[in-house]
Amino acid sequence: MDVSWVEVDPASDFPLNNLPWGVFSPAAAPASGGAPRIGVALGDWVVDVAALAAGLPGALPDVAVAALGAPTLNPLMALGQPAWRATRAALQALLRSRDAAGDKPVNDALHDNAALRDAVLHRRSDVTMHLPATIGDYTDFYSSRAHATNVGTMFRGPDNALMPNWLHLPVGYHGRASSVVVSGTPVRRPVGQVAPAGEGDGGPSLQPCRLLDFELEAAVFVGGPGNPLGEPIAIDDASDALFGVVLMNDWSARDVQKWEYVPLGPFTAKSFATTISPWVVSLDALAPFRVTAPPQDDPSPLPYLVPAGGRTVLDVSLSVGIRGESMAAPATVTESNMRHLYWTFEQQVAHHTVTGCNLRPGDLLATGTISGEGQRARGSLLELSWKGTKEVDLGGGVTRKFLRDGDEVFMGGYCQGDGYRVGFGDCRGVVTPARKV
Repeated sequence: MDVSWVEVDPASDFPLNNLPWGVFSPAAAPASGGAPRIGVALGDWVVDVAALAAGLPGALPDVAVAALGAPTLNPLMALGQPAWRATRAALQALLRSRDAAGDKPVNDALHDNAALRDAVLHRRSDVTMHLPATIGDYTDFYSSRAHATNVGTMFRGPDNALMPNWLHLPVGYHGRASSVVVSGTPVRRPVGQVAPAGEGDGGPSLQPCRLLDFELEAAVFVGGPGNPLGEPIAIDDASDALFGVVLMNDWSARDVQKWEYVPLGPFTAKSFATTISPWVVSLDALAPFRVTAPPQDDPSPLPYLVPAGGRTVLDVSLSVGIRGESMAAPATVTESNMRHLYWTFEQQVAHHTVTGCNLRPGDLLATGTISGEGQRARGSLLELSWKGTKEVDLGGGVTRKFLRDGDEVFMGGYCQGDGYRVGFGDCRGVVTPARKV
């Protein structure tokens, strides 16, 4: 476990082992004019990486300095894994605590410069977080076998729960990048076209969504230079294209989705809002928490989806809480884990590009809803309420089948190490009323 001279609570999501990337605006920043800038999270603080690079020339890798002065992470993402790794290592060296003898910091250039420390360290509670990158394209996959089985069982019965292709490839659809928003952004209840209530009730109607749902997901930002159009990324090279991971709430209008998704899949039922956490956790920070992925031997995928070293997933504990307007605190309704993913991030990249599709830095690839075995591990209200046939208990006599106006949804996730955790921070959003129809 790495220890910083910046005090970090052992329960914090952001120890020195993590240092996730984000884009923030300081509360008061005369030098930057309050413009968005790149930082890393450390305990209750944000380290202003651009100010650090300016204040300590040569302390960070030359190849990364220009990218670290940008208002988004896209230029840094484009540099590739060697630059990301070198920059993270340099930051850890500057922030690491006193050596084994306890007599001086490993690198005292920042520790002993009070003026620079004041310019570089901002309290997280005082800053405004932004989307970490300009998202060019967003693809949502369907990678949890338990979720796909639950949904298929609801609508087609247990004998036909999984579609014939599901065990052969990572199913996905292209989402709407323009409506991906950062944690804390209010989410307006969508208005959409829904099917008539029953036979003889006439045609469809335009109305506020009545079956508004959350979906517990994770997503990975693509990095590196990208692949040329027509050239796929091989499964054994896919990890080099993964910059870092965020939590995601893929808000879903289930009644709109039911009417519109045949035959081409989700459209307006998904494109009104998708919330992501503001901090991007690197694959290096998550590396100690890799575990063997669920087996894929019945059937085995085609060779382009089989890595030489075996498949791994991340052991990340996930939770979802809902706080209604009358509730003092959120009630936890879901406890799941990323280790339940059947299709890995690397397999998603390999399949996404197999036909020659070109990925670019800042593209976002999501897992789809992450559900595990058992009711408590279900990652959506559609599953928790079993298509609205059961009440979900929030405590104190409060129940839900789907989300109501004023409900705030909280998602969290972390890996537990020995005396520390590597986490993602909040991914949250509150539901506001629909526009008048």
